[in-house]
Amino acid sequence: MSVNSTHFNPSAKTTDTHCDKPQESRMSHDSPQPTGSECGSTRRASREWWLHVGLLCIPLLAVYLHIPPPQLSPALNTWRSSGHFFTFRGNNIFYKESVGVVGSSDVLLLLHGFPTSSYDWYKIWDSLTQRFNRVIALDFVGFGFSDKPRPHRYSIFEQASVVEALVAHLGLSEQRINILSHDYGDTVALELLYRSDHNRSGHIIINSLCLSNGGIFPETHYPRFVQKVLKDSGFISPVLTRLINYQLFSRGIRDVFGPYTQPTEAEFWDMWTGIRFNDGNLVMDSILQYINQRLKHRERWVGALTSTSTPLHMIYGPLDPVNPHPEFIQLYQKLVQRSTVSVLDEHVSHYPQLEDPTGFFNAYLSFINSF
Repeated sequence: MSVNSTHFNPSAKTTDTHCDKPQESRMSHDSPQPTGSECGSTRRASREWWLHVGLLCIPLLAVYLHIPPPQLSPALNTWRSSGHFFTFRGNNIFYKESVGVVGSSDVLLLLHGFPTSSYDWYKIWDSLTQRFNRVIALDFVGFGFSDKPRPHRYSIFEQASVVEALVAHLGLSEQRINILSHDYGDTVALELLYRSDHNRSGHIIINSLCLSNGGIFPETHYPRFVQKVLKDSGFISPVLTRLINYQLFSRGIRDVFGPYTQPTEAEFWDMWTGIRFNDGNLVMDSILQYINQRLKHRERWVGALTSTSTPLHMIYGPLDPVNPHPEFIQLYQKLVQRSTVSVLDEHVSHYPQLEDPTGFFNAYLSFINSF
């Protein structure tokens, strides 16, 4: 057989040539050899194939890991069954109300933090009802037992409107309201304060405001690593939210409690159950945009805090890694000079109402009885 016929033999499959291996000895030295560019193309094609496989496997794995939410504990079930719902823009909003001291007209509204719910207040609920005529707490949209729509653009402005709608629903629009807030709820409270001081339509008449361990100053706020990843990962965030499980959650939330004030395992599970209810874990990335909103609207919300004539108080757990001591409290006292401050025991961290309910309640009672 001539060299030419060997060269054009269809049985010589040059596409099977391995770029990184020597040719089989049976092949003719005249057989076509792959060029460097052809080898590079083959390697790139291989890498792209594995990349596509990986991208396909990630969402499949996420779906696989999206196990059903845990059952409500007896305590959570009791909290839910003792509450009510009202409708805000097509979403069902959970709230709980107790009538306490007879003869008093004082109303207290409780605003919870991220990523938990109104159940954050359960340790001081009974004590508060012994001081106030009406004690009210709600789950913001996207939290707890409230609806958690998706896709949805969650915002502090919307949450403030939810609170105003609840107050109107309860017939309290003309009533002076005391607000006690924590974390995420602090920023909602500042938007309500801004609306109240500027006499915005539908605003709440605020009698007093007490904040606690909220990242109201962007410059002294240090969100957790998972929070930063979820809020800034774009189209990957919906995948990441499905990959969060109880172990990851409990490890992260444990870090914002003091070493001597850690929740019990049952309390960790109640927090996680509240998040998983109505697939709340799937909207965490959207809700976390509030961190960016705090930066964008700092002048509006910090300005409301520094210019108001409403009685103000801050209850602060100094071991808080999110709003660290003394950086946070020094800036607060510098900017908000009309406010009083209660710094709790040095072992208390980001959830003071859960870590030191007695100290927290006494600090609030001292404030509310001072005017």
